[in-house]
Amino acid sequence: MRKKQMQKVLLFVLANFSLLINYAQDGNAGINEANTKVRSYFASGTNLMYAVGAILGLIGAVKVYQKWNAGDPDTGKVAAAWFGSCVFLVVVATVIKSFFGI
Repeated sequence: MRKKQMQKVLLFVLANFSLLINYAQDGNAGINEANTKVRSYFASGTNLMYAVGAILGLIGAVKVYQKWNAGDPDTGKVAAAWFGSCVFLVVVATVIKSFFGI
């Protein structure tokens, strides 16, 4: 009786193991699939960076306007900092896009 139970368990384990082997893929196929998925997300990430840059530009414009109306002598410096950060964000997204050929 015990021998029959062990045979059934062994058969079950071997059947499940053979299923795992059939679904497994080689390392190269896995790397290529991961590469494809990451590249498909890159366009969305780039668009997100552009959107964040636009929002930061609007926030910066409001901050500079407030300083300008208050007569703050540091307005030019703040405007240059906000403008530079927005330009940097857009340039980085574009350079990464062209550098990796995506």
